[in-house]
Amino acid sequence: MVLPRETEAELPRKVNLDVPFSTQAPFADWEDPRQQEGCEEMSLLMVHHYLEGTDLEPQQALDELMALSDWEKQHGYTLDVTLTELARIAEEYYGHETTVIEDVSVDTIKRLLASGHPVIVPAAGRKLGNPYFSGEGPWYHMLVLTGYDGKRFITNDPGTRRGKGYEYTYDVLLGAIHDWTGVKEEISTGQKRLLILDKTGQL
Repeated sequence: MVLPRETEAELPRKVNLDVPFSTQAPFADWEDPRQQEGCEEMSLLMVHHYLEGTDLEPQQALDELMALSDWEKQHGYTLDVTLTELARIAEEYYGHETTVIEDVSVDTIKRLLASGHPVIVPAAGRKLGNPYFSGEGPWYHMLVLTGYDGKRFITNDPGTRRGKGYEYTYDVLLGAIHDWTGVKEEISTGQKRLLILDKTGQL
């Protein structure tokens, strides 16, 4: 994917894409491992529905999360998947085109958002410092960046019911971006990556 060429001065001062939101546990059943560990899948679902121009109601979100989780299990994926694996799932399950980007910077993210692309990011969840997470928060997390203003990124964070439009400062969000390593205590050593989706032929 060729990134948009706008300079910082040419970018809009604020962007906020209207991405449908759901928590990963739409009816707060956090005891179900598929929902407790479902941030990757729900992040994918939110962006998928944005691309389709469709809503994401709670029961629909739950049904689609369960179906996707079952499909992943049948195809050899574990509860925690890397960003690259999620890209492959998006291609195989939905037929979307995907781009994994390793140029992780405020400028790159802002240009992607300004061009209409929600950005899926993996994170060391405890570095996010979200007060609405349970306890210290998840070791590994995934969320969708939907916009920005002068100081913060706007997100759809599926880890909390207060996650729609939740804002993280640029420094906090960038500092927390780390891909899954396979060992939760080592998440802070994970690679920094972003994921962009689009319909086939649209990237």
